[in-house]
Amino acid sequence: MRIDYRIEQPIALHAAFDVEGFTVLLGASGEGKSLLLRAIAGLTPARGEPFDGMAAQHRAVGYLPQGYALFPHLNAWQNVAFALRGPQRRAQAMHLLERVHMVEFAERYPATLSGGQQQRVALARALARRPQLLLLDEPTSALDPVTRDDVIAELISEVHEFGIPALAVSHDPHLAAVADRLVLMHGRRIIQIGSPGEVNTNPIDGSAARLLGHRNVHRGRIEAQRLIWQDGAIALPVHSDAFEGEADWTIDPAAIRLLDTRDGLPDAVPVSIEVRHVIGQTMQLGVRCGQGRLWVSVPVGQAVPASVAVQLPAEAIRWWKHS
Repeated sequence: MRIDYRIEQPIALHAAFDVEGFTVLLGASGEGKSLLLRAIAGLTPARGEPFDGMAAQHRAVGYLPQGYALFPHLNAWQNVAFALRGPQRRAQAMHLLERVHMVEFAERYPATLSGGQQQRVALARALARRPQLLLLDEPTSALDPVTRDDVIAELISEVHEFGIPALAVSHDPHLAAVADRLVLMHGRRIIQIGSPGEVNTNPIDGSAARLLGHRNVHRGRIEAQRLIWQDGAIALPVHSDAFEGEADWTIDPAAIRLLDTRDGLPDAVPVSIEVRHVIGQTMQLGVRCGQGRLWVSVPVGQAVPASVAVQLPAEAIRWWKHS
């Protein structure tokens, strides 16, 4: 489905892209992501396709707001049935709850359900409208990190099962990583579109890299084939075809080499370790470099020198013109 909407108030925003499968629109807070969903749902004045000029109640849209907005005084099946009409409302609601694996909780009230369970009830209520498009506003915001991945996997599985295109807006790179299609928004405009693999591997600029959760994205300046990182108080060699001027640059934490300052290597940069973070078989070291911070990835169990330095290989450094 093609989305093409222009909003004038309360902010100026134009977004145009295709929604395919489970599509995630990733952007920082304040970009207007939730506003765009409300515009598509007909809850905010806007012009665009599809549904232009159609009243909100007539739009074939299933909308899951932040927090899911379940009625606290209604149990699960009654929340789903709220969107239904006719004498078979309860039977239809129970069928939808069964499809999202929540039929055994039909008599439970929202306050007694977990975040993931509330999300499933809200999804069933949205599906009761027989939508052509699902809209999900920050679907991971109410989930704790322990259950988030399982709930996301279940949500995407259900979306695929129902065969309805879904647009989820989020600032969570974890959700973006499992999308069928990823759309990046920065400066209230669309800056990049593609599969998560394509976009993560080749972010269009530093703003895109930051949105994607890449570590070691910094501001610098390129002069005479050297990258000057003022915060880190270092200058690094770059390829000869580099432009000159303000730049955003990055380096993969796994590409940074951990050294011992006592080895006396000429391109070693002395640093101090501020934090150690173990994730599975990888240890992330947050090291202080001048007034800046770098993240370095090493295998768990690798010896860390008492006097630490790092080496940033020129071939591992990527940069973009700062915009």
